[in-house]
Amino acid sequence: MDWIFLLGGLIALFLGGEALVRGAVGIARRLAIAPLLIGLTVVGFGTSTPELLVSVDAALRGVPDIAIGNVIGSNIGNVLLIVGLSALVWPIRVMGGTLRRDTAVMMAAAVALVPVFWLGQVGGLSGAALVAGLAGYLVWAYRQPGDGVAVDDPTPVLPLWQAALWVAVGLGALMLGARFLVDGAVSIARAYGVSEAFIGLTIVAVGTSLPELATSLIAALRRQSEIAIGNIVGSNIFNVLGVLGVTALVAPIPVAGRFPSFDLPVMIAASAVLTGLLLLRPRIGRVAGVGLLVAYAAYVWAAQG
Repeated sequence: MDWIFLLGGLIALFLGGEALVRGAVGIARRLAIAPLLIGLTVVGFGTSTPELLVSVDAALRGVPDIAIGNVIGSNIGNVLLIVGLSALVWPIRVMGGTLRRDTAVMMAAAVALVPVFWLGQVGGLSGAALVAGLAGYLVWAYRQPGDGVAVDDPTPVLPLWQAALWVAVGLGALMLGARFLVDGAVSIARAYGVSEAFIGLTIVAVGTSLPELATSLIAALRRQSEIAIGNIVGSNIFNVLGVLGVTALVAPIPVAGRFPSFDLPVMIAASAVLTGLLLLRPRIGRVAGVGLLVAYAAYVWAAQG
């Protein structure tokens, strides 16, 4: 039954995330929002909704390692796994001043967790500061949407009511999937003697990142680099500032020793690698994609200890 709960939760998160993103993008296109801004905010934040619901649920039920591991593991997986796979499908090309701004925000959010984690707990004050940072970023992004290149999207624009319905259905499926996923993951971790932190960093993190994976791969197949990479950068910003911030406001989260000493440095390093690849190279090609995937496999292997 635990594995059925886990699988059912993953399926519900994937389908719910897909419905939510479809509706959110439909609303954004109706409002004529720039493509890169859609990827960074609407799609990036929409695909992070599973992380938010899973982390809040885990914190409320007394499993903080899954709450934090879900956020850190998702950000690592977004860069090393999802960008790696997307680059294998089609080389990623994104340029412009907007990207420099948003990768800087992603890096700043990651580094901001260092003093927070060394305090041993992400409390209400830290959570409020993270959420305030997210609000400031959203205002900044809205006022300066940037210079993203127009994307030729052949799909018809949804009527507003249909887009809103997709959002509602997606949120419902995500809430159900989050509950099933946490139930199954905690039971499996305890039954097999695996740490809840490792489960959160890997199985739960990858599960909640399925919407990001689907969105970025579809965007790569359509050669829409702005959506593919904007989704990842926006999701990583929202995971730290939004997911962890809101979760800490709901319930203080104790920080296990492994997170500041191992997993957080890996997340910061992965964010720095992505920033370097995006800003210093004309594209992220297939060779770089393979390198990112190898790095992710090495991280998962090392994280077991």
